[in-house]
Amino acid sequence: MIKRSKVAVTLSSTNRSAVWAVRALYKPLMMASLAAVSLVPAHAQDSAAAPTLFEDVTDTHVPAAKYIHALDVALVDVDGDGDLDAALAVEMGPNRLYINEGKGQLSWRQGAFGTKAHDSEHVLSADFDRDGFPDLIFVAEEDHAHQLFLGGVGGVFTDASDRLPSMSEGNGLAVHDVNGDGLPDIVIGNSAEERPGKPRASAQDFLWLNNPEKPGTFIDVTTTHLPRDADDAQDIALADIDGDGDLDMVVANESPPNRLLLNDGKGHFREAPKALQLLMPIETREVHVFDVDGDGRKDILFLNLTSNNKAWDKDPQARLLINKGGAKFRDETAKRLPANRFSSWGGMPIDFNHDGAMDLIVGAIDVPGFKPLQLRAYANNGKGYFSDVTALVIPAASVGRSWSMAQGDVNGDGKEDLFVGTWGTQARLLLSKAP
Repeated sequence: MIKRSKVAVTLSSTNRSAVWAVRALYKPLMMASLAAVSLVPAHAQDSAAAPTLFEDVTDTHVPAAKYIHALDVALVDVDGDGDLDAALAVEMGPNRLYINEGKGQLSWRQGAFGTKAHDSEHVLSADFDRDGFPDLIFVAEEDHAHQLFLGGVGGVFTDASDRLPSMSEGNGLAVHDVNGDGLPDIVIGNSAEERPGKPRASAQDFLWLNNPEKPGTFIDVTTTHLPRDADDAQDIALADIDGDGDLDMVVANESPPNRLLLNDGKGHFREAPKALQLLMPIETREVHVFDVDGDGRKDILFLNLTSNNKAWDKDPQARLLINKGGAKFRDETAKRLPANRFSSWGGMPIDFNHDGAMDLIVGAIDVPGFKPLQLRAYANNGKGYFSDVTALVIPAASVGRSWSMAQGDVNGDGKEDLFVGTWGTQARLLLSKAP
């Protein structure tokens, strides 16, 4: 963890303003901490924890499950009581539903999605059938068991997985209206890992349009609406990349290189060759698309691995590609992001210091070794230059094999909180304490 006394020394003058922005919010918390410390015996003051912009309430608010692989989470009010519940995609276990009992106190509703173990990788929510209740889709990798659950009164779900057109070795998932008919559609990013004694699965990604004649059922338009591919996809992002009002697609791959597909407005996607400046081979696990530098154009962040917990292979440095217009992106990582040698399976853009610019929370795992590390926090100076302010933002206890994350106001105080999925370590809930 970076000590506060070193932050200003190690940052460039361009980035230093981001640190001071965090410090400005941090000061009231520090003053409260100093008042509290003055009441602590002198011999105990050295161990008093400094305040941070997030408070880790995992031990008191999240059901204990130290060894499950909760790889992703969707925060959504499933029972209509006005607060956000948590649906967890669990690898090699039954998916879980944590009900918010108020102010972020989560309880496990066992069996909400059945009791059978699957290899679920991601989960997202939308009202697919337009009945006013949130639904959930889970995608699975090794057992090819994607699941669709339709929501109902009181947060009770009905398994409607038979409505999904096909199964696959899925890793990536995106849900949004891609053809402009007002209904949420589904994109699944597929992979095709070689396994002894099993035929190699197709790696073609899927596009399923929501059927307007019967919402909540899906039409497979993959062959007519997507280019043929042989991706080992790990994540999918839908966003208006070229500013024409429809949603384009960024495909994040283990291999081959990451891709950009442009939408014609009706859900037909075409390859945008040479759109992404990829300076070196990377193994990407997650992609985020958001306006980094405040110019109104969407930029792209790739979170990467050195390997999937094997030997050192590729450079795991997170890569930031800046939108130069005309669907052309240039890699400006070296001058905009802190350097990293850890691997990252997930992260989240979030304005944690409430200055109007999107900051970053980045998961960190030491590979080789698969060693759990503390979450990282990068502050945006408003122009797309990020500084590592972990010590001011993330509690020292927030250590784990962090995976995909979700943000939302979990405790009802009007601030964005963070739920962090993990692999084989306790999933974590961080509540915002920014003034």
